[in-house]
Amino acid sequence: MDTALALTTDMKIVLGLVSLTMVLFVFQRVRADLVALVILVLLGLTGQVAPEDVFNGFSSNAVISIIATMILGMGLERTGALNRLAGWLLRRAHGVERRLLLLTSAVAGLNSSFMQNPSVMALYLPVMSRLSSRTGLPLSRMLMPVGAAIVMGGSLTMVGNSPLILLNDLLVAANANLPSGVATLVPLNMFAPLPIGLALLALGLGYFHFFGEKLLREGPDTSVTPGRTQSYFARTYGIEGDVFELTVTADSPLVGMTFGEAEALHNAPVMLALKADGDPKLAPAADTRIWVGSVIGVMAPRQQVADFAQNQFLRMSARLRSFGDLFNPARAGISEAVVPPTSSYIGKTANELQLRRLLGLRLLAVNRDKEVITDDVRNLTLRAGDMLVLHSFWHALAENAKGRDFVVVTDYPKGEQRPHKFKVAMAIFAVTMLIALSSRIPTSIALMTGVAGMLVCGVLKMDEAYSAINWKTVFLMACLIPLGWAMDSSGAAAWVAGNTIDQLPTGLPVWVLEIAVALLTTAFSLVISHVGATIVVVPLAINLALAAGADPTVFALIVALSASNNFMTQSNPVISMMTGPAGYTAGDLWRAGLPLSMGYSVVIVLMVNLVF
Repeated sequence: MDTALALTTDMKIVLGLVSLTMVLFVFQRVRADLVALVILVLLGLTGQVAPEDVFNGFSSNAVISIIATMILGMGLERTGALNRLAGWLLRRAHGVERRLLLLTSAVAGLNSSFMQNPSVMALYLPVMSRLSSRTGLPLSRMLMPVGAAIVMGGSLTMVGNSPLILLNDLLVAANANLPSGVATLVPLNMFAPLPIGLALLALGLGYFHFFGEKLLREGPDTSVTPGRTQSYFARTYGIEGDVFELTVTADSPLVGMTFGEAEALHNAPVMLALKADGDPKLAPAADTRIWVGSVIGVMAPRQQVADFAQNQFLRMSARLRSFGDLFNPARAGISEAVVPPTSSYIGKTANELQLRRLLGLRLLAVNRDKEVITDDVRNLTLRAGDMLVLHSFWHALAENAKGRDFVVVTDYPKGEQRPHKFKVAMAIFAVTMLIALSSRIPTSIALMTGVAGMLVCGVLKMDEAYSAINWKTVFLMACLIPLGWAMDSSGAAAWVAGNTIDQLPTGLPVWVLEIAVALLTTAFSLVISHVGATIVVVPLAINLALAAGADPTVFALIVALSASNNFMTQSNPVISMMTGPAGYTAGDLWRAGLPLSMGYSVVIVLMVNLVF
């Protein structure tokens, strides 16, 4: 390769645009997606990319794959899969903090192998909030290990994060500008980085498992959890405990009682659901009769439920056989709602309004002038300003909130939850992964097959699929892809690589160059997006490998893996999502993230050389 390549006007223009991109990203005075769009337009105006190719980034396999993974992620979220997972994690951890963190982080890392990292983090935030409230562990001690595992688990497959999705497109584009005699670069298959991803995930899990006590902040948790949690309702209203099922025996005095009469019994737990004749019902009408074999869904501390069951001759079970679907947090839960001055509820009781029978809302308590009222709330006359504590299906809450008779102040799932589609969604996803394993079908087509399956089978609606797409991410990637093409086609990447090699000592080991490329990419990712770092550095790394007589695919893969190696700043979308809820400071992130980032680079270089 000619390392004395002359610097041309086209090279100067492209390098100038790259510098402009980095400066604008660093100072953040302009939105990143707008910066990308401006750079795309400048590439077209200066002729660095042919007019017919300027907008080809929007139709690239990488962008289509990104869109597909976002939609598939929403499909899995709407089935409540991760809320089921939260319950499983709690049972397996047996209340041991380190075991809970290890299990949760490992599962989150595996999840991120087939979903976009920010999507996985968005799904796990409420899961971690729920685990925090259930165990009393501060959210600040839980989110960092889980966030790191999600970032590292994204390296398990070629669709786990944006840099790896981009890589194959960049490899194919580089073939057009390879010197004669150089072998064509072949796209990597779906699970090509699997051994490397496993090693990275093991590093993250081990790092926080053995050193987490020293790295994660001690003391009381000052973080703000998303929405209202179980601990909040326990602290404010005395509504606490897990949910249980009570089966009515032939000897029980509850036989023949109405649901309302049973609720009024001394020391009765909060009764939420009833299965008497036919399907189980959430918030059943107060005059519904209880018979032998009826199952009551209740919530209270275990000892209170056990005592009530013994006194009333009921069989108690912590395993939800009848109400597992009804009590799925993705589908139902507790909320707060304020009665406004214009409400038609004012001057009426819950019994008169028939909240349960007509609206499907179970009134648990009323907060009035800082006084919490829980006794006989069904017959309490409501006033303007009353805070109602309700238990209901989320879709029933959303539907009734449209009437403006109350204003919901709790964050809750606004979209329709479909836990009954769980098996269908998992089957579609499994088929999608099997198709993606085939080298004959591009990954983008395989992922879109899964999207089509979820839409046809009713896991998602078309409008929901559109809303799942983060258009900022799509525009950022689609607009910057041509910048990578221009780096390659103009010769700018080859010029930088050639001059870099000329400045290095002769006979320098290849692994030293690989570490340098990994650290350079990491440095780029700290100040610009991981997508931007990948697009700018991959062409440079390929040309550097050619100049040094090394494997360009290996160098490009090191770049794609290193682009996500950012645990210290909020330019990593996963880190930015968890910083607010966990209350992390910049010092917290650097203290825990810097050693992990250094180990990440070492593992990448070591494993890439072992595998490739």
